Amino acid sequence: MSKRTTLITGGNSGIGAAIGQALLERGEAVVSLGLEMPEDRHNDLHGYTADLTDADATAEVALRICKDHQIDALVHNAGLILPNLLEDADPADVLTLAQLHLAAPMALTQAALPGMVERGAGRVVFISSRSLQGMPTRSAYSATKAGINGLARTWALELAPKGITVNVIAPGPVLTDNFWAIVPKDGEQQQKIANGIPVRRIGTSDDIANAALFFLDDKAGFVTGQVLFVCGGTSLAGLSG
Repeated sequence: MSKRTTLITGGNSGIGAAIGQALLERGEAVVSLGLEMPEDRHNDLHGYTADLTDADATAEVALRICKDHQIDALVHNAGLILPNLLEDADPADVLTLAQLHLAAPMALTQAALPGMVERGAGRVVFISSRSLQGMPTRSAYSATKAGINGLARTWALELAPKGITVNVIAPGPVLTDNFWAIVPKDGEQQQKIANGIPVRRIGTSDDIANAALFFLDDKAGFVTGQVLFVCGGTSLAGLSG
């Protein structure tokens, strides 16, 4: 009997890598899909590369992965921010992020779905963002992350009778390369953001991985269509600092 295998987009770094490492430690197999191959090495870690903002490349790699592996779960973690105030925003950014945040996971899930349906079990987990509630400079990002909710809830209803659950994790600020691409690492702005979070710290990749493990677990079969904010309380109070 093959090991349970989870496909993780953006699995080569940050939150995706943390989820993958946690699954490997549980004795499961991981397929990492990202712009780069994962740096970690493990017998049960398999790497693929593709630009998920490219629809054709996404469709091709989805079919290749599902030909090579039995995919039991999908974590769509890959994301891009493209921050700009409204007056500087490029409408094309909405299309780019819609492909990455919405169309790419659709293509990947469609490729994996026949096997999940045949086995009568499956898990789909989206890594969204607290920004789905709105945040300055995040027009395209917030809009497409909010769109994940509709996608996930629709799929949850369609796939529940087939034993497949679909859930969303909405992180607050997390210390990753994406965060540091916008906020200088260990600087005053980073500390100001931490001070404005109710729990008085910025999240870590492991914080999000812990939530993902819950949704991916076989015992979570009665939980579907849910959005879990893992945000230090920012979904309640916003970022006040």
